[in-house]
Parts: sequence; C-alpha cells; structure tokens
Amino acid sequence: MKRDPERASLSRLWWLAAFCCAAVSSHAQGSLPVEVTAALQAAQIEPTSLSALVMPIQGGVPRLAHLDQRSMAPASTLKLVTTLVALEELGPVFRWHTQLLSQSDIKGSTLRGPLYLRGGGDPNLSWDSLRTLFRSLRSQGVRRLEGDLILDRSFFQPTRPDVGAPAFDESPDSYYNVIPDALLLNGNLIEFTLESDQQQATVRTQPPLDGFHVDASFSLTDSRCEAWDDNWDKPRIERKANGNTVLQLRGAFPRNCRTTTRLSLLDRNLYIERFARAFWKELGGSWRGQARDGLTPTDARLLCEHNSSTMAEAIRTVNKASDVTMARTLYLTLGTLLPTEGRSDNAFQNADTAVKAWFAKRGIADDGLVLENGSGLSRLERISTRQLAALLQVGASSNWYAEYANSLPIVALDGTMRKRLAQSAAAGRARIKTGTLRDAVSAAGYVRDASQRDWIVVAIINHPEASKGRPALDALIHWVARGADTP
Repeated sequence: MKRDPERASLSRLWWLAAFCCAAVSSHAQGSLPVEVTAALQAAQIEPTSLSALVMPIQGGVPRLAHLDQRSMAPASTLKLVTTLVALEELGPVFRWHTQLLSQSDIKGSTLRGPLYLRGGGDPNLSWDSLRTLFRSLRSQGVRRLEGDLILDRSFFQPTRPDVGAPAFDESPDSYYNVIPDALLLNGNLIEFTLESDQQQATVRTQPPLDGFHVDASFSLTDSRCEAWDDNWDKPRIERKANGNTVLQLRGAFPRNCRTTTRLSLLDRNLYIERFARAFWKELGGSWRGQARDGLTPTDARLLCEHNSSTMAEAIRTVNKASDVTMARTLYLTLGTLLPTEGRSDNAFQNADTAVKAWFAKRGIADDGLVLENGSGLSRLERISTRQLAALLQVGASSNWYAEYANSLPIVALDGTMRKRLAQSAAAGRARIKTGTLRDAVSAAGYVRDASQRDWIVVAIINHPEASKGRPALDALIHWVARGADTP
C-alpha cells in the first residue's frame, strides 16, 4: 500500500520537531531524552506509545514523567507486583509444604489403602522434591503399596484452573503457558535432548517415566541448528491397550545438531503416576494401584513432608528468569492465604482483592489496575508506570528490600538482562525486570547513576511492533545511569 506523501512529510516534520525539542530540554519533566526519541523514531514507534517515569528512589520530583498515568499492558514487569506483595505479606522465609498421608498403619513392609499426596502449592515442586518424599516413605520400612495414590490439589480453588482454559498463543505445550495447580510436578514437563550426526537423529528424555516410550522418526536436513523446530511436527500422544504411553515425534531435523527443549505433553495425573511408579521401582518397591484425583480425609496421619525453598528464593527465580508459572503460583497463594473481605471460592478473585487491599494500605491508587493471574502473561492485565514506580518505592523502603532487589536481573550480568546494555553506563549498576508480549515491552527497576544516586525507572511501550522499541528502553536506562543530564 502506498504511503500518502503529505502525511509522510508531516510525520517527518513532527519527528524533527520532537527530536529538536528533546535536544534542548531533555531534563524537563515530560520531555524524552534525545537518545530515547531517536530510538523510537528508528523503530517507527510514536512517543505516545511509550509511558515512562524516572524518579529518585527516596521520592520527590520525577526526573522524567511521560504519560505516566496511562494504564498500560505491562507484560512481565507485573511480576514486580506479585513478588513484592508475596514477600511483604508472607515474609522471606515462608515455605510451601507437600505431604504424604495415610489412614492405615504400616504393617510389616506393606501399606494398604490409599496413599494421599497433598499439594501445598509449592511453586518449584521438582522431581527431587517428590523423590525425597518417597525416599522418606521407603526409609520407614514400606516396600509394598497396596492402594491408589490420591492426588489432592484442594489447596487452590479451583483445583484445576488449567482445565478448559483457552490457549494463550500458538505454543500451548511450552512451559510459560503451563497454568499451575497446587500439585504441579516440575511444570508437568518432559525434557527432550535431540542429537544428530550425518546419518541419524536420536532422542533422550527426562525424567524416567514408567511405561512411557518415544517413537521418533526424523528426516535429516541441512538447515541451521538454530531453526531445528521449524519443521518439527506437533508431538502426538498414543495410549496403548497394555497401558503404555507412546509419544510420536515426526518431521525434519538438522544434521549435526544438538538441542534441548521442555514440553508439557502428558496428562498431569498420568505424569505423576508414571514418575512415582518408576522411582518407587528404583527404590526396590512395588505398587498395585493408580493415581487419581481426590481429597485427603481429616483423619489421615502425616507420613512425611517436603518443605519448599523459601519465598526469597522463589521470587528470585520468578524475577530473574521471568518464570510465568511460578508467578501464577505465588498469585494463587496470595488468594488462598491472605484474608480478604467478601471472600469467594476462587483464588484468582481473592488474590485480586488482596493485592488491591495491599495497594490501599500503602497509599497507592488502584485506578486502572487490572489483574488476571499476576504474571503479566495476559491480554487483560493493566497498570500505569506511576503505580509501578510507587510500588518500587515501597519495595525500596521495605524491611525485605535486600531480598526484593536481589531478585531482579542485574544489567549485563544475569537473568533476562544478561545480554543487554553490556557496554553501557548501566552495566552492573542497575537491577531491571523486563517484559515482552506480542504488543508490549517493558522495563522497571532500580538504577544507580554515575554520581551514586539511586533512581526508580519504569517504562512501557504498547504498540503492534513493540519489540522494535526495546532499544528505546535500553537508551532510557543508559541515560539514567550516565547521570550527565541530571539537573
């Protein structure tokens, strides 16, 4: 489609005027720095698509305030809300608990009747976590299990929020799309290692799952290894009459390539059952039964318990790695444990109420604040840069500031910022949480400038080509860290 010449000319004049204004008044409140304006122009993103706020960490007059009251889609910077509220309300040493219980006594080496696996919402319930529980059971002399394994997910309501949930995007099997429940084992993920030489491709999987097999058949190509999944067919699960499960992998794979990926493909109950059965056999035990949903009776006695890592460690993973599933689990935990007025039987709704009550208690307005799952992976969630900056200021004065700040990626060193701004003034001097969606990019956190002054920086771009605006966010962070233009 041809571009209207008059409109193009006006656009060029507007950009020139904006660029010149920025050049002569880059410290004026509301005026964007020259380098930010230039980066937006290069990306063909209008300045009105950017909301930004830069303010001293202790409060006071902002150094920059640009459309900062506008409600924006924050992408993963919304995790800053969930993690700070969780840290403040539940404390840095809070832990989640996963338990094995039974109504029966151990007789000899046999435990008859159902064995209850009760989830407590552990956001990082790993393979080793469950192994620890079963080792503890085995150490009590149990070798034979005669009964079903009852999976109790009732800690969160609804117990299975993933059931019937629409796909967020075209990659429903990817980890970031896994919707948590109170007993989510390792994200329900199977880890695939695919490796090829000139003649053939092989596939290895983790963890060991009893009765689970991979049927892989790939044609080899001379394509780039980085594009290994371009011609990979959607994996197909087949349940056999003998009870085994076969995963069929088909398509093309590059020669001389090695890669690892993690996908959520199996039914959650089946995943836990096959994992537990394989490990119990490894411990020398036998099990007659299957895994199924249910509730733990009130008279069941505790056999063993696994305690999670601390809240401080959990939020470090959430923010450094931008872990969506763990962030959602924290949000559900808030909705389950925090007292709220007009409490419902839905943890998501209760979490919304609890977070907004926290905002009110801290004197932060919640106008335009929209929460859905607390992770930022949402088409609905909204927050303004002013609200996010106010939250970061609360975080800076929190008793747990050290734990909170330590959870944020360090520019040019780790997390989602490890490859950004390596040669800039911000390298090693800023802790920034990033966010990316199809039409939103964001950055928010703490920056120390060259004069050792600390700043809060929040910037969000909402635009159909938002990803092209990431250099503008980097330019803003560099501008603050350099500190040369500070009045």
